[in-house]
Amino acid sequence: CSKVDRSAAYMARYIAKNIVAAEFASKCQVSLAYAIGVAEPVMIEVDTFGTGKVCADDCLAAAIPLVFGVTPVQIMESLRLNRPIFRQTAVFGHFGRKEFPWERTDKVLDLQDAIL
Repeated sequence: CSKVDRSAAYMARYIAKNIVAAEFASKCQVSLAYAIGVAEPVMIEVDTFGTGKVCADDCLAAAIPLVFGVTPVQIMESLRLNRPIFRQTAVFGHFGRKEFPWERTDKVLDLQDAIL
């Protein structure tokens, strides 16, 4: 869980699902980029593929750090990645399964407060 390439992929999925669940877009892809030794992401990018309904993609990207913890430590804590769950991810994939915390859509109200 300490490898930010994997944990950030889970967080990006979690953020994108919440943006769609908040009905800010019909489709959403979130990209996070990190540099060695820098806790905050060096890039947060949102692409709604032209389906954005409330504001531009850069507006959504700006709201992400207001709602989600995006440092590696915050990601591990919010998605509870220190638990022994990675064996489960090896079978049937990492995404689309309700038992994983990055599949929740529990930040919809927080996103709406930050953006609206």
